[in-house]
Amino acid sequence: MIKIAIQSKGRLNEDTTQLLADAGITVGAGHRQLISRAKGFDMEALYLRDDDIPQAVSMGVADAGIVGQNEVEERGEPLRVVMRLGFSACRLSLAVPKDSGYDGLRWFDGRRIATSYPRILSQFFESENIRAEIHEIAGSVEVAPAVGMADAIFDIVSSGGTLLQNGLTEVHTVMQSEAVLVASRQLPPDKERDIEKLCFRFRSIIDSRGLKYVVMNIPADRVAAAVGMLPGMKSPTVLPLADPAWSSLHVVIRQSELWDKIEQLKQMGAQDILVLALENIIR
Repeated sequence: MIKIAIQSKGRLNEDTTQLLADAGITVGAGHRQLISRAKGFDMEALYLRDDDIPQAVSMGVADAGIVGQNEVEERGEPLRVVMRLGFSACRLSLAVPKDSGYDGLRWFDGRRIATSYPRILSQFFESENIRAEIHEIAGSVEVAPAVGMADAIFDIVSSGGTLLQNGLTEVHTVMQSEAVLVASRQLPPDKERDIEKLCFRFRSIIDSRGLKYVVMNIPADRVAAAVGMLPGMKSPTVLPLADPAWSSLHVVIRQSELWDKIEQLKQMGAQDILVLALENIIR
């Protein structure tokens, strides 16, 4: 059995719980308990603050964890990123007051910057040869300039709405982040196998995102032309029908291309087109 640390509450908790559910794994509500025995997989979920997860994994309190890449980078714990999970995307950016007269990164020289991510910011400023005063603040970073605690901020940005509400404008993105599965650098073989099984389930879900399974009937003499313009994972599936003049065509199409392809197929004579959601792709 493996023990996986996940965020106790918030958006990352919700996204993680949904990913686990899609993988056939049910866990309890994090805000009500510290540890939950999962159903559908031999694991326990350990509920922690997101910034405590990297340390918990590096100390061996948990075998693995699901946490934002930004927290992994900030804590600097000796971990390995096993898999990017493609959700809870955000960016870490520098933001300044709208009337600051910002004219480039050199503006930050000698300025006071408030942040909850001093390690990431100090590494960035060092790489840019910028000397600034970095002030670590645990929360409400965005209000620091308004109350005179800082000249600018470095913080997580999702939509940018909070910055606008506080009279700030985003000027430079330092890091793009998303949820990642991390694990201890050394695990017993049986736990490594469990991590691999978990990744197998996660990958089947992630690979299916943005894809649709499309089934249609098409004149047999137009099959070759249709196959030539369809993507397919390897090659579209073609099945004969009772009427030899028609064939059934099955194909996986990206959501972004779906309607363009359907319009082209309709012009080729395709009929009875079914568009189905994909839950998993097992490779």
